[in-house]
Amino acid sequence: MKTIISIFLATAVFSIWARTEELPLIDLQNMPFAIYPQTNDTRPDLPSPFRTTTGDDYVVAAMKEGNFAIMPVTLNNDSSMCPQLIVNTLDFPSLATGLHNTKELVETRMITGRSLAEITDLGRPGQLSEDGFMSANEDILSLLVADNRIVSQLGLTHPQMATPLFHLLNMMDMDLKLGRWNSRRHEWQNVPFFFYNNQKVYVEAHDTKGGQLSIFDDGIKGAFWMIIKRALTKAEKDFLDQHYSSLTPTQKEKLAKLLCEIYTGEMEPQYIMRYGFYEGHAGWRADPITIAFVFGLKSLEEIEAAFPGQLYEILTAEFTRDYVMRGRP
Repeated sequence: MKTIISIFLATAVFSIWARTEELPLIDLQNMPFAIYPQTNDTRPDLPSPFRTTTGDDYVVAAMKEGNFAIMPVTLNNDSSMCPQLIVNTLDFPSLATGLHNTKELVETRMITGRSLAEITDLGRPGQLSEDGFMSANEDILSLLVADNRIVSQLGLTHPQMATPLFHLLNMMDMDLKLGRWNSRRHEWQNVPFFFYNNQKVYVEAHDTKGGQLSIFDDGIKGAFWMIIKRALTKAEKDFLDQHYSSLTPTQKEKLAKLLCEIYTGEMEPQYIMRYGFYEGHAGWRADPITIAFVFGLKSLEEIEAAFPGQLYEILTAEFTRDYVMRGRP
């Protein structure tokens, strides 16, 4: 039975992948740069990410020695870190389009054979995780509805949100296989930053000895954590100052941090791809607005246009049932 379901889910995701925004195409055979694990002394004059004419994805990364790598990052289900091409179209048929259908979503009563109440209970702080997968006031359905609205208003899909995180995991996975982790410190130090849609994205990644269990009955486990961030440009700082002048200095600092930094693990992109679940406001959330901003999927002006004057509220609010029923975000 599990094999049949896996085939069904994997088939659905390939139709999604075919409809995601196309990356710049590069012919590797005509490219005068070395491919990782070989490196280049100077930064290759290439878009990042890019897709080859044969359908493989690559990202340009800076190495700790000061040289540059063109790293293969194609999404796949054979990664030793996690499978990446599974979407739960069994519970959510509409996810084959990349987004939930709201009517279908609110009528959901079970996910992966577990009731919404059980999933919510397991996701509370102090249950399966000390931090929790959501706050004490949130529930799984309110989070799925709210984040689906956010992604839809941004003009993006859940696979588009998950892809940059999977690209990062695949860089980490390749270095794990090459033994390029600091095993004593349980830390990935080989790539301090990489380039993504004209953004310089900084990363700090670690592995743990533990294995965080999933709130869904899906076999997902967590053993890695990452801090992913980028800096605001002066123009972006000025933009925020202009549009959020009523905020206190402390609130402005919080807004900038929430826009620019993601603290998360390898479970979260799987949750995003499979369920459209970004976790709640309990510490490990991979906020869709932040993903879109950090990885350059949308500019700050485009994000603000989708949520005029609301960024601080949306990034700080708990997505409770009452909050979502009032049409927020």
